[in-house]
Amino acid sequence: MEKLLNRLRALADENRLKMVVLLLEKDYCVGALSKKLGISKAAVSQHMKILRQNGIVKGEKRGYFTHYEVQKEQIRGISEELEAISRRKFPGDRLVHSCQKEGDCHENKLQDEEKNKKGEQ
Repeated sequence: MEKLLNRLRALADENRLKMVVLLLEKDYCVGALSKKLGISKAAVSQHMKILRQNGIVKGEKRGYFTHYEVQKEQIRGISEELEAISRRKFPGDRLVHSCQKEGDCHENKLQDEEKNKKGEQ
């Protein structure tokens, strides 16, 4: 679960997600991504570091520049894990908040206040 959370955090940043979308189309170097996104090369490098650490992109040295590509199997893995979570079976009373069972639910307090107001009138 921790690995999934880290990958989702990495993709939650707008610029990193844009980079992944661009890199799904074709490989780019830091300079090209910088121009495409309108952010500094240093910012792109920092974002790429996070994406690399989470296994989302891979860099390949081509001459002087490093070109990046998306690890598509990692993206598919994230999708599959989320899908598996969505298919989990939950108890039939899952719509009842645990706080309602314990009497601490905000909704219960509002209903009690409403009953008290009606009783006073």
